[in-house]
Order: sequence, then structure tokens, then C-alpha cells
Amino acid sequence: MVILNKSIDKIEEEISDVFKKINEIAFVNSQKVIEAFWKENISESHFMSSTGYGYGDIGRDALEKVYADIFHTEDALVRNQFISGTHALSIAFFALLRPNDILLSITGKPYDTLDSVIGFNDNSSSLKSFGIKYEQIDLLNDDFDYRKIEERINKDKVKLIEIQRSKGYSLRKSIPIDKIEKVVKLIKNIDKDIIIMVDNCYCEFVSDKEPTDVGVDICVGSLIKNLGGGIASNGAYIVGPKKLINLCAERLNVAGEGKEVGPSLGANKSFFQGLYMAPSVVANSLKTVVFASYILENLGYKVEPKWNDERADIVQTIYFNDKDKLIAFVKGIQNGSAIDSQASVEPSDMPGYLDKIIMASGSFTQGSSIELSCDGPLKEPFVAYLQGSLTYEYGKIGILKAIEALKNITYYK
Repeated sequence: MVILNKSIDKIEEEISDVFKKINEIAFVNSQKVIEAFWKENISESHFMSSTGYGYGDIGRDALEKVYADIFHTEDALVRNQFISGTHALSIAFFALLRPNDILLSITGKPYDTLDSVIGFNDNSSSLKSFGIKYEQIDLLNDDFDYRKIEERINKDKVKLIEIQRSKGYSLRKSIPIDKIEKVVKLIKNIDKDIIIMVDNCYCEFVSDKEPTDVGVDICVGSLIKNLGGGIASNGAYIVGPKKLINLCAERLNVAGEGKEVGPSLGANKSFFQGLYMAPSVVANSLKTVVFASYILENLGYKVEPKWNDERADIVQTIYFNDKDKLIAFVKGIQNGSAIDSQASVEPSDMPGYLDKIIMASGSFTQGSSIELSCDGPLKEPFVAYLQGSLTYEYGKIGILKAIEALKNITYYK
């Protein structure tokens, strides 16, 4: 039996400065949210539902103004018709790209779930099947390869550059705002007309700035991650210039109608309330992964980020280098969850992924990543990707449960 050599109180005392910084960022983001609510005069009438075509849905329209205010953009598309973040990314790609256009990823290969969208597997509904070309430039030492990016966009016209901030199932670091700001300046100095689009999933409200604050044109994210606050039961958002958002709305809905249609179907209140809670929920998620990172690093595991590193997203990677340890830890997270705690999760095939995945998500909303969850592909080096927790207290309980499952650790208060 392995015993933690420090009490939980002592651990929390040692990481208190990091928690203080997280609280400061949460306050800044809470100010942004509440000021947007004030500016748009949000009232109970905005919680009303629409059906059918969704004409004149004042709550939906006000919500999109709030999102535009928070991201400092001209417009926003925030809809429950989006199935996932991947769906919103797909809509944006098909809306903004035309045959023979070039899509350039400058953070290497995107999430596996975009393989069929881009056309890596020759899917007949892919961008590739419509004659849209894809290129990528890999990161260099966890940063953009500025030289290659400059060379490529000086060569011939690139229509859209995609940046995936979070690491996905890769082993790289996630991308902080200052690096995005630097690469955006480089790109726009060469060609101001290139559309720069950021996949912002897992990253919202982690810092006091968003990509659109540093020159990014389009930002996309899921509402069952950060900005849904654990309350939104589905949906996603796209924010950016009015002209580009209209193209996205027409691709999601129908040409000529765009944002004018799309019933809220009772989602408005949960979308407003989830956004209202999001700064605090993201802060709780960050505290949970900082706590986990500190303990696991002190138990000898390689973690990224380390507990006191700057964070760009809510994701914590833990290198187990052992299949059984990965499975045990993920099972422990499931057993420490509120919903389906009795379930014994097993590795399985999942749509969009090449390897078997083991996933713990004992959540109120299926697949919600802002609630305590953990997953990882069954391949070397057997890395777990931990994220979420609506409250730090529940997150801490879940982490300790997972560590006990992993190493039969006892702890004391």
C-alpha cells in the first residue's frame, strides 16, 4: 500500500497560489459575462421557447448578442441544432471554403473526429470530395513553425488557416493565447484576407482573453464543454464577423434565411444559465486538474501540464506507460462520478476514432467534458486525458477515488 506523504490540507496549501490566480481569471471572465447580460438587458422573457421555424425568437437572438459581446465580435451563432463541437467546425469549414480553396492547419493533424470531414479517409461527403484542398504544418517544439508558415502563405493563396488550441489525443502541449497572438500578427502582416479560425474547445475562460481578442476571425466551441457550464444539454457556438457568421448560419440552416430560423425548443434558459455559471465552473475544473497534477507528479507519474504551469485548456494528461494502470485510473473516475458510478467502463470502438477508447463520463449530460471525465486511447504510451468537474469538491473526491483504484492509496485529512 502506498500512502500520500502529505495531508490534503497541506497539498492545498502548497497549490494555493495557483488557485488564487485561477480565481482572479474567473473574476475577470465573470465581469465579461455579467456586463454582457446587462448590456443586452437579459430578462425572463428571453427564456421563452420557440418551435417550428423559430421566427422571432428573442431569447435566441439576445443570447447570440451576449456571445458576441463576450468575444468582442460582430456576431455569433449559438444553436441547439449543433450536435457537437465537431459539427460546428464542419459547418464552418463548409460555409467558408469553396472548391479549389486551401485549408491549412498550422497545429498539425486535427482531432480524429475530423478525419471524415476533411477527407483523410476519402469519405464521399468530405471537404476533399468537394475539391477543397488540405495542407498542414506541424508544431515545432510545442510552438508554431513560424518560418514554414511564412514560407507557405507567401507561396500562393491560402483561404483559411485552422488552429486547434487543445491537444486532443496528441502528446503536444495546448496553445496559449500569447502564441496565438504572435502567429496571427505574422499571418495578417502577409495576407490580411486569410480567415484564421480557432477550434476553442476546452479553452474558453481558462485565460482572461479569447482568440478573438488577439485578431482571430472565427472561434468555434461546444456547449457541453466550458461555456455550457454543465447546464446546457447540447449545442455549440461560432463567433466572428457578421458576413462570415451569416455564411455559417446559411450552411447550418438554409440559404436566404440564415439566422432568422432555428427554434430554440426550450434551450434558451439553460444556455443563458450555463454561460452565467461558466467562469466559476471552468475555475473548478482547473482547480481539479491542478490538484490531480500535483498528486500524480509526486507519485512519480509524468504529467502535462505540471501543477504550476500556465494552462491553455482544462485538459490534464497523465502518462501511465501501462495499459492496466490507464484502465484502472479511468475506471476509478467513473466510480467517483455522480451518475452511473456502479458502471465498469471498458475499452471500446467509438465513432471517429481509430483506436479503442476507454472513457469515464458519469455525467448528467451524455459526453459532457466539463463534468468530471477521463478518457484515453488504448495505445502506447497509455495516456489519460482528464478534464472537467462542476465543483472542485466533487472533483477532488473523484480524483482521490481514481488514485485509490490506481495504487490502493489511502489518504488522510
